[in-house]
Amino acid sequence: MKNKVYSLDEVLDQFHDGQRIMFSDLHGEISAEEIITGLIEKNVQNLTAIAIASGQPDMGVGRLVTSKQITKFLTSHIGLNPVSIERYLKGEMEVEFIPQGTFAERIRAAGYGLGGILTPTGVGTEVAEGKQVLNLDGKEYLLEMPIHADIALLKATKADKAGNLQFRLTSLCCQDYMAMAADKVIVEVEELVEVGELGPDEIDVPAPVVDMLYVRQGEKRPMYKSWQRKLDKIKAAEAAKAEGGKA
Repeated sequence: MKNKVYSLDEVLDQFHDGQRIMFSDLHGEISAEEIITGLIEKNVQNLTAIAIASGQPDMGVGRLVTSKQITKFLTSHIGLNPVSIERYLKGEMEVEFIPQGTFAERIRAAGYGLGGILTPTGVGTEVAEGKQVLNLDGKEYLLEMPIHADIALLKATKADKAGNLQFRLTSLCCQDYMAMAADKVIVEVEELVEVGELGPDEIDVPAPVVDMLYVRQGEKRPMYKSWQRKLDKIKAAEAAKAEGGKA
């Protein structure tokens, strides 16, 4: 059995200028932060990013937007990252906006070897510009082409040494279908276990599609910063209320 656990340097050797990379990032959550830090330090340039959202300026794939290493972004949403908005409006970063359901199915089509998908979403809007429109049984559909990547950079809660992956709750998100649609799948893992410790029902992505694992060295589950701010406000309000009650 091949051991798929690699060092950070070995993982970073797989990344080069001009690549198309899928990121499991969701507004800064579920991101391979330590590998992204390595990409910033390596200064890989002219990247095309594929992610549901563009992160935040100091979290996830958004850090690569801030460092200006991403020149094109395929995404559904950039609204929580002011740096993405600024770079897009200045023409520094090309953005292809894709409805989220279409985003998922275009990636899934690449993973399953389909030639494309048909969807009514976007017909008659800017989304349809430059795309083929087909009329089937009196209803119009857009032909949307598959989205493929050189690398899918994912983040798993747990993995075994063979490469079977497990995701906690909603961290599954887009990661299962991204794993099928890239030439190479690289995963940053919170917890590494021995083969056999994950039961069949616990495996979300099977080992054969995973190429490399990197075990995260730092904080395992950093809290989303806006959630932390909200939590801090709640605690402060509770403390103030308690203090007022003592008077």
